[in-house]
Amino acid sequence: MHLQFHQVRYFLALARTLNFTQAAKQCNVTQPALTKAVHKLEEELGGALIHRERRFTQLTELGQIILPKLEEVFLAAEAVRRQARSYQKKAIARLKIGLAPSISAALITELLVELARTIPELRFDLREADADELVALLLDGEINAALAGDTVELPERIDHWPLFQERYVLVLSREHAIARQTAIAIQDLREVIFLERLGCDVVGRFMRECFCDHPSPKVVHTSDQERHLQQMASAGFGAILAPEHAPRLPSLAAIPIEGDPIGREVQLMAVAGRQYSPALDAFIKTVRARDWMSTLENLRNASTPASNNNNVHNAGVQRGGSLFEPRIRIARPSDSQTAGEDLEARLSRQPHSIERR
Repeated sequence: MHLQFHQVRYFLALARTLNFTQAAKQCNVTQPALTKAVHKLEEELGGALIHRERRFTQLTELGQIILPKLEEVFLAAEAVRRQARSYQKKAIARLKIGLAPSISAALITELLVELARTIPELRFDLREADADELVALLLDGEINAALAGDTVELPERIDHWPLFQERYVLVLSREHAIARQTAIAIQDLREVIFLERLGCDVVGRFMRECFCDHPSPKVVHTSDQERHLQQMASAGFGAILAPEHAPRLPSLAAIPIEGDPIGREVQLMAVAGRQYSPALDAFIKTVRARDWMSTLENLRNASTPASNNNNVHNAGVQRGGSLFEPRIRIARPSDSQTAGEDLEARLSRQPHSIERR
């Protein structure tokens, strides 16, 4: 069966008007052309759709049965055509971004706001998965780009760009016995009950490297949702090992671990050689040009309650620098960026082809 779009459109007009002359006028065609198209449609469907009786026209039983279905087909086809026209005009865009479980969407929120102002009707799909699954989603085209740690070995087809390095801290209730310490020693962590974030790409390495010769701390409760873990930590069920940038509840404190034994490099990933949409191209360029030092500092300040400031300052005095000062190495673009530059100007200065790292 080969239904033509114009045949369906002519039939629907005729079903509305029950008049060949009026239907032809609505469709902006001659009456013979409309009549011929309806005849062709009837041949394809194997029966008459219109019953003609002198000056009166009405739908046959078959016409009445298939009318709702043809209306659905027509509306769906019209929606597809509108989307296609909008895409050609770049009026809409969809950006699908993957985030590892320990990568907070707060990292890219301001960046997405900037992009939405630059690209009309930009829509975002955020997907959370562990690093291995993010690679698979990238290769399958289910997501366009991803942010993850550096704990997974990437295949040749994945381009990746380092953005920044950060340490992990211990997050627990401000009522916890050790919450007022300026830092916690590794040996003291053996007495801490941990809440485990399922799919985290760092916790396993932390346990292996810091407790290879000693019993590991107790992991009693688990969840794959950060908000659930924070609520449990706030209620005193245990502590979370979390990246320093991660936003947290005001009822939680972040305690550095002496020597900063665990950290990770956050990187941006995309499929090598795949054509970028305008939205993806802008996203990659903007992420790479981002002032991550300022972004992380703002997140850190937003997550630190005012009552914690004195403790943080005192820790800095004792150690000659704030223990909460992020230990970050920023992978900066080759050309310097000015904070006040307009986003479009910054994007135009970035190369259109992305070099593989």
